[in-house]
Amino acid sequence: MIVHVTIPVSDLERSRKFYEEAFSPLGYKIAFGEKGKFWAFDLGKGFLFEICSAKTEGALTSFHIAFRVASQQKVREFYNSAISAGARDN
Repeated sequence: MIVHVTIPVSDLERSRKFYEEAFSPLGYKIAFGEKGKFWAFDLGKGFLFEICSAKTEGALTSFHIAFRVASQQKVREFYNSAISAGARDN
């Protein structure tokens, strides 16, 4: 199950305003964030949609999807399978 998705945007504040307005009819609001770095919108039931500045250094600079799994063991199994299938560790 996907728990959150993060996408980089070129203009964080313009994108924040856009998504605040676009999500308004759905009741989705900013849950947390840091000005100039990222904003996370609460979509309910533990799901988040996040936007980050494409200018941010580090892990928030690329498209990101997080999955919910039952245990750390499942995370390790997924990781090992993905590496075997040709993924690269970042």
